[in-house]
Amino acid sequence: MNSYKYTALTSSGEKIDGMLEAIDQLEATAKIRQQYDVIVSIKEIHDKSIELPEFLGADIGGKKLDPKAFTMMCSQFATILSAGIPISRTVKLIRDKTTNKSLKNMLTKVFEDVEAGRALSAAFNEHGGDMLPATFCETLRAGEEAGDLAGSFDSIYKHFDKQTKMGAKVRSAMAYPLFVLCVAVVVVMILMVKVVPTFTAIFEELDTELPLITRALIGISNFFSKYILVIVIVIAVIIIGVLLFKRTPSGARKMSEIQLKLPVLGNIAELNAASLFANTMATMIGSGLPVTKSVSITSRVMTNEVYKQEIANMVGKIEEGRTVVDSMRDSGVMPDILTDMVGVGEETGEMKHTMDVVAKYYDSELEQAVAKAIAMLEPALLIFIAVVAGFIVIAIYMAMFTMYQGM
Repeated sequence: MNSYKYTALTSSGEKIDGMLEAIDQLEATAKIRQQYDVIVSIKEIHDKSIELPEFLGADIGGKKLDPKAFTMMCSQFATILSAGIPISRTVKLIRDKTTNKSLKNMLTKVFEDVEAGRALSAAFNEHGGDMLPATFCETLRAGEEAGDLAGSFDSIYKHFDKQTKMGAKVRSAMAYPLFVLCVAVVVVMILMVKVVPTFTAIFEELDTELPLITRALIGISNFFSKYILVIVIVIAVIIIGVLLFKRTPSGARKMSEIQLKLPVLGNIAELNAASLFANTMATMIGSGLPVTKSVSITSRVMTNEVYKQEIANMVGKIEEGRTVVDSMRDSGVMPDILTDMVGVGEETGEMKHTMDVVAKYYDSELEQAVAKAIAMLEPALLIFIAVVAGFIVIAIYMAMFTMYQGM
């Protein structure tokens, strides 16, 4: 049982303060209404003796949205609301069930606002605006205006469930090659710093002319042994410098341009942008938002800065009366198939259906492109490992062969 403190008004207008115990706030409200006509305020009383300081209860790593937890939350909202459960009760049920600390804290504040009569989209926007996707609150606002919140949550769930699964596939496909690459780099570093110097000391004691390949190996090993700390520091400085450069507007744009020009990876970045554009536009238009608003929101969720800026520039052109397809052609960065399909959607008035179709196409193309890139990367890694290992083995054997000849 929870404890609640309340203030209520009697039929004569007298203000009464009191406390009671109930399972939840809905039951507490019902009990108070049995005695008094008007409830001024009601608040749950927490046990301060066991409440942790705020900094001890904070999430380590800051406010970061867990995609799986967020997607599950949207699915729960869609299911519970479609059953006719009131919004405030739905928020409380989901808050009590979720184990994600960030979502639980956010839902607690959202629940308090909704109980006070605030719109759900406004509450989410205030308490989760820095953590939730840009499409979320706008879709909810459209659902509230249309009187179909359950449908909005279902649309959000399907959209982000697809994005989450696609991201999981890409990460799963990339995991093995990246693991092999990391292991290969670590092994080479250990060989150069620890193993090769042992053989070098033996060869130097013999005072014989070593083969060129062995001298090259010894030189590389000496370089790594002497400057390993400098190498690590330089790599760390380069990484930090790139990350800081990406935080500037011009830096983010330049890095995105470089990404699009890379072989293989550039094609993947383009397909990912097209897939994200089509999926987001389909969700926004399906939620009842106007095209201009849909394009504006879509620009904010793009991960590549080039596409983000060019799509944002489309908004002003559309507001001036230009068509979406003409604005896309002017940008010069959108794929031809995507642009032509948008034109078909505008001409037929079936933009939502057209975006769904083109989204499926680009989702499939993206998945195939990633699989192809992995198929190319794996043999390249194996060849790299074989070349490095072969170089070390041949260099050592050549030295040993020379040593035996000189004996």
